[in-house]
Amino acid sequence: MKLIAQLIFAASVATLAVSSFAEEPKKEAAAVAKPDLAKGEASYGAVCAACHGADGNSGTPAYPKLAQQHPEYLVKQLQEFKSDKRNNAVMKGFASALSDEDMKNIAYWVTSKKAKPGFAKDKELVTLGERIYRGGIADRQVAACAGCHSPNGAGIPSQYPRLSGQHADYTVAQLTAFRDGVRKNNLQMTQVAAKLNDREIKAVADYIAGLR
Repeated sequence: MKLIAQLIFAASVATLAVSSFAEEPKKEAAAVAKPDLAKGEASYGAVCAACHGADGNSGTPAYPKLAQQHPEYLVKQLQEFKSDKRNNAVMKGFASALSDEDMKNIAYWVTSKKAKPGFAKDKELVTLGERIYRGGIADRQVAACAGCHSPNGAGIPSQYPRLSGQHADYTVAQLTAFRDGVRKNNLQMTQVAAKLNDREIKAVADYIAGLR
């Protein structure tokens, strides 16, 4: 009887182990589930389109273009609006209503939309902006923007956002917010912006608007 009991116990343990092992692929599959673009489009239309444009190309300079932005960056920003790491009362309200899955679906959908090119407005400022963007400011130890955001403003997926063609007004607002300690969700950008004056910020923003 003792031997039978031991055999039954061993069989139970083996069954449990096989069952647990079988669950692992399911968990991994769930973790890497592809975003649902149809749901992303629906959520974007309901929550984001009024400010950011039907296809992610905002027509209002105060609101950023989201089309072609790296999805990982968009998800990160939405999560930080929701957690108050990035302070914006309007975006806090919208982001708080979204689950992580919603954010991922929205981000990947709007990323699939093609960004419309922007344009620079001030020829004199553009020259200064190009110099800073491509070469930095050596005597103040300001790194070149191109080092992280790439020479054409495409950025680096999962690391640095796309800037190409972004509204100059929005870029000015964000660089000023970093400089003045209003936006606190990126220490690297705070340190860079802290060394720029208003004219330099405006120049860089104008140059970025014309990148493509």
